[in-house]
Amino acid sequence: EDENEEDENEEEDESEDEESSEEEDSEEADDDDKLLDDPNVKECIAVGNFSAQQEEDLTFTKGEVLLIHDKKVDGWWVAENSKGERGLVPRTYLAVSVLQPSSVLVSPLEERIEVVDETNDTVEVLATIGAVPAGFRQSTLFQLLEEGNQFRSSYFLQPELTPSQLAFKDLVWNSEKNTIYPRPTRVSLVVTLCSCKMIPLPGVSIQVLSRHVRLCLFDGNQVLSNIHTVRATWQPKNPQMWTFSPRVTGILPSLLDGDCFVRSNSLSADVGILFELGITYIRNATGERGELSCGWAFLKLFTSNGMPVPSKMYELLLNGGTPYERGVEVDPSISRRGVVSSKHYISEMIPQMLYLLYNMHLLPETLIGSMCYIHILIFYRQILGDALLKDSISMQSADLIFNPILATFPQLMDEPDLMDALRSAWADKERTLKRSEKVTNYRFFFDIYSIYFELEAFCQCYCYIFKYSSLQRDQEFLKSVFVLVYHNSVFPLLHSTFLPDYKWAEEESEASRWKVIADFLKKSRENDGALQYLLSSENTHKAFDISELTYDFLGEVKKNSAGV
Repeated sequence: EDENEEDENEEEDESEDEESSEEEDSEEADDDDKLLDDPNVKECIAVGNFSAQQEEDLTFTKGEVLLIHDKKVDGWWVAENSKGERGLVPRTYLAVSVLQPSSVLVSPLEERIEVVDETNDTVEVLATIGAVPAGFRQSTLFQLLEEGNQFRSSYFLQPELTPSQLAFKDLVWNSEKNTIYPRPTRVSLVVTLCSCKMIPLPGVSIQVLSRHVRLCLFDGNQVLSNIHTVRATWQPKNPQMWTFSPRVTGILPSLLDGDCFVRSNSLSADVGILFELGITYIRNATGERGELSCGWAFLKLFTSNGMPVPSKMYELLLNGGTPYERGVEVDPSISRRGVVSSKHYISEMIPQMLYLLYNMHLLPETLIGSMCYIHILIFYRQILGDALLKDSISMQSADLIFNPILATFPQLMDEPDLMDALRSAWADKERTLKRSEKVTNYRFFFDIYSIYFELEAFCQCYCYIFKYSSLQRDQEFLKSVFVLVYHNSVFPLLHSTFLPDYKWAEEESEASRWKVIADFLKKSRENDGALQYLLSSENTHKAFDISELTYDFLGEVKKNSAGV
């Protein structure tokens, strides 16, 4: 009897436990439903796979995190996946995304702040062990470059649509001159990086892979242009002095070019050039790679009266911390502050006097780049205008355009060694052209301009320009030659399996890439073109993709118009 009573009591206890657990589960489910319907909860996780039933639906898989934009009462919510694709998803397939043990949802901005905090912790550790000075920080501009293509040169090369999206904002055809209209800008100048002095040295526990300066247009709050990088050189005898190579010609890499053109139409009274000195490093103990800012300097381009600052040599004091921090010293233990020396020439001072500076107006309204490849960019813009405006069937046509140059050229802006290959191939071709076929030598006139600008002998400079302006002949012929050079040089390299992926500040990768590039250019010269190389069984290429040959301008301008 006692045993029977115990069994009955156990069964009752089990039934009570089951009832209580069911009640708890139902309460948790109700809480989850309430939390899921909370308008402040934006991120959800998929509890199952779902295939789109209609065109406006969004396909997703189990475990995928979705960002909810609109919670409709009919149970079909507007969601966005990690690729940026939007569509309708059923509410019943969603649950609250638990990203932390505390069940607190973390927004993408908070996640980014956490990542920044982690990197800042790394810098603090390096500063504590004496590997870097106290004023060093994680590189602000490098982080922006790593986040996507919004601050890359390839992004700013693309044309932009007007707000109505019925015409191009910065690309207009001039039927009288049979070319695109020049784009006068508020800021159009050439900046020359000269040197950086008294730069604090990192400790022996890290190995420096690259010393460089990243520059961009900045108004104190946000970056207004692409971020351009110039690599510095230094001598072991004087490691605190960084120098640059203005007027880069020949086979010198464009990364070393200290001459930079700057264009902007920003109306901000505080617009200026932000210089961020940086190093790419690797820790000897852990092998961890990273990039640090050694300090920053800012050159404001307009006075308080709205007038352009004078064209002269500037020595800018180096500040520690980030551009958003004020009053931080790079290294408090050193009494003397670092100095960045630069000078600039305002091209608007002698309007249309130089063919170089006049053609610089054909570039986009906002862009920073190296002077050594400015003529290559001008060819690209002219070809872009021909394809989108001159040869277009109608302004309303959104068809894909067959043009390998437009489809692949922006990639060269993010891989400077390929841009150097194109510069080298074009220079070789120019040497074979007849004098009557050549266009004005851009670098030659810039050198003359620089010399006479410093001597203020403008009249003599003008005589030189007038004398050699007769060399400007058939632009269409030059463009056709440039197209051939492009197809015989960098276009095959872009799809070669022998060319390693581009990696910043990796000496071994850079050397192996340049070896492949140099060997190919040599064979192309010997065989009078790249056709034999392409047809050879010894060479292999990546699988063919239609994107190699077609330019989807509508997709490109949409990305551009949604940006800055």
